Amino acid sequence: MESGFVEQAQRRIRQTVAVAPGEHAPTLPGLDKIAHARASLPDAAGKSYLSGLGPEATLNHLMDDIVPGLNGENRSGRYWGFVTGSTLPIAEVADNIVSAYDQNVQVHLPDQTIATEVEDAALKMLLRLLNLGEPEQWEGRTFTTGATASNVLGLACGREAVVTSRLGEGPDSVGEIGLLRACMKAGIEEIQVLTSMGHSSLSKAASVVGLGRVSVKSLPFSDAEPWRLNIDAVERELKRENVASIIAISAGEVNTGRFATTGIEDMKRLRSLADRYRAWIHVDGAFGVFARALPLKDEYSSLHRVNAGLELCDSMTIDGHKLLNVPYDNGIFFTRKSSTLNAVFKNPNAAYLSSDSTSQIQSPLNIGLENSRRFRALPVYAVLMSEGREGISRMMERMVLTARAVARAIQSCEGYILLPDAGPGPLSIEDDVHIVVLFRAVDDTLNKVLVQRINEGNKWYVSGSSWGGKPAVRVAVSSWRADHEDAFNTVKESLVAISQAHGHS
Repeated sequence: MESGFVEQAQRRIRQTVAVAPGEHAPTLPGLDKIAHARASLPDAAGKSYLSGLGPEATLNHLMDDIVPGLNGENRSGRYWGFVTGSTLPIAEVADNIVSAYDQNVQVHLPDQTIATEVEDAALKMLLRLLNLGEPEQWEGRTFTTGATASNVLGLACGREAVVTSRLGEGPDSVGEIGLLRACMKAGIEEIQVLTSMGHSSLSKAASVVGLGRVSVKSLPFSDAEPWRLNIDAVERELKRENVASIIAISAGEVNTGRFATTGIEDMKRLRSLADRYRAWIHVDGAFGVFARALPLKDEYSSLHRVNAGLELCDSMTIDGHKLLNVPYDNGIFFTRKSSTLNAVFKNPNAAYLSSDSTSQIQSPLNIGLENSRRFRALPVYAVLMSEGREGISRMMERMVLTARAVARAIQSCEGYILLPDAGPGPLSIEDDVHIVVLFRAVDDTLNKVLVQRINEGNKWYVSGSSWGGKPAVRVAVSSWRADHEDAFNTVKESLVAISQAHGHS
């Protein structure tokens, strides 16, 4: 029953999810399919509620009722909402292995399972892929559920470091005696997070680790370039008495894809300031840091320039389920010292969870939020092994070329403006576009409904945003299925048709 049923189910899934070469799955299900799926959900007042359907009937329910109501974010190369990666076939296979073998990767048990060593190998390969340095420079490394969890780790480690550095010699730390008592002993009245257009998860992380959302302070370089970090303002904030600081760098900013720093000189200055004032530098590189894997070509020189120096940070957030195209529930966190992670996240007084204390690989439960965790490293390991440096570089290049094709299509259509449209110079598609494109319609009436009109067409999917006090449309290309020629033609045809329909309304 077990193997036959699973094999049958896998065949049905593959038949349903497959997309023929050259074709594109719809980005959204029809409203009728969502309504049907909703109506199929169990009714607590019904007589059969929780009575048990059995595996075969449940499979039929999932495939016939639920699956048709799911969106096409994995199956379509034109699902450009949020920053949503697809799943590479080898990553899907690896994820099936994860479920089939169901490893709980919590304790390093080298005589019992290879899982923790696979995880460590994947993390080391990522460091080298992204040219961040050797593993010895990043002792603290682990997988998380995503960028939000990694940002929680980043602020937790930053909080630990900036407070402990002011406590002097001794065993005291935030993790041991608590934030309030540690700050009182250290003479700290406030811990602030200095950023520029930081992701919303940064404020969530600040709340989770006890700093409070109000601790996140935006220091924009200018009204025209609010994504850039004003380093002069950072220096002024760092000089405040009885205040400890975490500097959070956006690489890149979620609306524009632009970077908080302009290159190596900015990062060197921030590193010098952080060392002088005992501050912590955290980089939120969820998707932007993958520009470091692009080929060394002139058309990507600006992206390599703004990425230069990010390796000087104390900690870094990376998303696996965005540009790396592994299944969801996959983030990565790096920091310089494993002792910092351990000070915050160790499990004391649990002898049954102990491992070999002489090992170079720490038990994941002592360096992260979770005590029980999925083997989420395996899809990342599989992608890195399958594609290698060159394959991943080509995949990243397809995404950038597709985003730039979308920008050119918008630029070629009368009545639409690429954003941001203010600054020291006009937006340059070649220099400024990574994977995110922001735009709006000139006509304010059309602009208010533009996201709806695009998504109703079900040819490409976008997210709504705002810029300069007006609604805006945001495209983020992050799928291995990216096709720049198809993207140009699809966007141009769609926007022309939308403009014509609006003109006749």
